[in-house]
Amino acid sequence: MAVSLYHHYANLDVRRISHLARRPEPGPPAPMAPLHDWLLTWTSEDTTAQEHPDSLPGVMGHLRDAWSRQTEPNVLLVHYDDLSADLDGEMRRVAGRLGIAVPDPIWPDLVQAASFDSMRSRADYLAQGPPGILKDTAAFFRRGQSRSARTVLTPDERARYRSRVTGMAPPDLLAWLHRE
Repeated sequence: MAVSLYHHYANLDVRRISHLARRPEPGPPAPMAPLHDWLLTWTSEDTTAQEHPDSLPGVMGHLRDAWSRQTEPNVLLVHYDDLSADLDGEMRRVAGRLGIAVPDPIWPDLVQAASFDSMRSRADYLAQGPPGILKDTAAFFRRGQSRSARTVLTPDERARYRSRVTGMAPPDLLAWLHRE
């Protein structure tokens, strides 16, 4: 998730966002740190969820909240890896939970339309928002795969991350989140 967040930040036009938010125009953007360095900072930064909701403590707080409410009737947790492995099955699970009946002949078209490649091909339509916030709408659908950090961080760096999140969430949530 953090690797996606890094690329999402890089794809935002902060000047446009400042203009839309009626904030003073920022100075020239500082260059982003290389992904490896950014990930190390993101995984080790001491901050609060309230100060930085996109920080590791913020993300883990959000996940803990969702995890604690997963048995509520209006909460459904969906893991990206499950969508990637069985898009049809996960779509059917979500539709079933929402009480949406879909005729069987329509399912293949719906699943195809929800595939990563199909969504990326329609990025200009699907990644809408105020014009100009995204520098490149197709970049919003960058790769469609999990586990990018494993190729960026060393085993020791990943172990430090795991050690840190151990104190931030219950073991069953971490097992669900960090599938091997």
